[in-house]
Amino acid sequence: MVSLGRVVKLSAGVLRCSLPYYTVARNRTTPIKLLSKIRSKQLKWGHQSVLFYSTTAPSNDISVVYKYGRPVLTIPLPSRKEDCLFFLRPMLMNVGDFIEDIQREDAGVATAMVLTLDGQRVSCTSSLDTLLNKDFQLVINDVTYNVHSPRREKVSSEHVMEAEDMKTIVHMMHMAMNIPGHYLLKERDLLEKIDKLKQELSPLETVKAKLALRAESSTIRAMWLGMALLSVQGGALGWLTWWVYSWDVMEPVTYFITYGTSIGVFAYFVLTKQEYIYPNAKDRQFLHYFHKGAKKQHFDVQRYNQLRDELTQVQEDLRRLKKPIQQQLPLEQILAKE
Repeated sequence: MVSLGRVVKLSAGVLRCSLPYYTVARNRTTPIKLLSKIRSKQLKWGHQSVLFYSTTAPSNDISVVYKYGRPVLTIPLPSRKEDCLFFLRPMLMNVGDFIEDIQREDAGVATAMVLTLDGQRVSCTSSLDTLLNKDFQLVINDVTYNVHSPRREKVSSEHVMEAEDMKTIVHMMHMAMNIPGHYLLKERDLLEKIDKLKQELSPLETVKAKLALRAESSTIRAMWLGMALLSVQGGALGWLTWWVYSWDVMEPVTYFITYGTSIGVFAYFVLTKQEYIYPNAKDRQFLHYFHKGAKKQHFDVQRYNQLRDELTQVQEDLRRLKKPIQQQLPLEQILAKE
């Protein structure tokens, strides 16, 4: 009887507590949700079981905490009606990856987005490391959660340098573990390109060698012809000076011949924009004969030069690929060292 009396008193107390809510609900035209979140707890009262209910509204504030050295965010899933832990990787993930993880975990998540405290949407390409610097809002199926990011302490420059060194070491370990296979494929691709370019250049090299030989012969003949003309000119001036006329007659002639030579050299500079130097003049004459012969033989000089440049570039890439120390250096620094 004592237990039954206690149960009756407890029931009366519960009814008195719920009477004001019942009165308000009768005066409202729209239904009111009394129990937004029910927390049931079963206690034994004698031989009877009593259920206690809580009318506390669920909190939409969640915080990012660190577990095992990594940031963890606890998010209530709408379909599964349970909290789920999401381990974040700030340096490797972005906002889009984070949203995909949430949708992959719960198929009932129709929409998910990240907003700033001002209500502006955060791009999916934004890094999580940048996002975790400040508090933000996470919207899942029109339910907004206020996410509190952990406060970061200011670190000294020495710690920053240690972190940068650690990133460099991790990057080098990643290269050592994953890139050799890629290097082998890249080397095979470069070797195939070199073989293809050499096959295409082989007939052109034969024609080019013949044209270069003819141009060289023509240049040498032109040089010997110039030597012969100068010799004949010197002999003729000497014969006219000592045997036909006197020096008084030939002196103005030699002066004008020298002046005419100066005019010819200056005309060469005006036309070619180069100083008249014998090796440069020889090379220019060689190119003149070479292009003249290429035009007759229908030899495409531009195509040949393009293929040669491509072959040189591919060979340089292959050489750099075989030297791991020079893989990350610009080409200008490598050429300067050599």
